This record gives sequence, C-alpha cells and structure tokens, in this order.
Amino acid sequence: MTSRVPAHLLDPFLAAADATAAERPEVDLEVARELMAEAAGMLHDGLVLDDLDGHDLPLVVAALASDLVAPDPGAAMRAREAAVAADEGRFHDPDLVRGAYLVAISTLRL
Repeated sequence: MTSRVPAHLLDPFLAAADATAAERPEVDLEVARELMAEAAGMLHDGLVLDDLDGHDLPLVVAALASDLVAPDPGAAMRAREAAVAADEGRFHDPDLVRGAYLVAISTLRL
C-alpha cells in the first residue's frame, strides 16, 4: 500500500477478517488481514468513498467489509447496491451510495 489507510476505514475491514478467520478454520488470519487491508487501501487510494458524508460512510464501509468476506463478494456487493433504493430513508444520499458500491465493485475487480 502506498498510503496510510485511516482507522475509520481500515478497522472494519480488519475486524471482518478476524471474525471470518475465527468462524472458518480454513481461513488463515494473517492472509485474511493482509487481503482486507489491501482492499481498504485500494478503496482509499481510489477515492471511492471520499464523497460520502459522515452518516453514509460508516454504513457503506461496514457493508463492504462484510460483503468482502462473503462466499461470493461480487454477488454480495451487487445485491447490496441493488437494495439501496429499497432502504428508503436509511442513507442521506442513496444515489451516491449506489455509485460508491458500483465503483468499489469495479476498483476491486469483482
């Protein structure tokens, strides 16, 4: 990683790696943490989440971290992006949230 990823972005990704390694014995903790840190770094370096406000950002970060440890991360992220419209009132800017999910999918090549 070429930049330092802020804790508010990195920590949820590392927590998802930790939880996954604890739940699934076939998952190597250090590898999972390294991969999740790399994903957080790619999203940070790509400015993928920079336009989200203080309300939407933690919701999206938590969702992305959760989706990346799903059996099919791409499908999980696409389903979440499609469901944003149904979550009326949850997000301050649903269009920006949907866009962030789509750019994240592309950035992470899912």
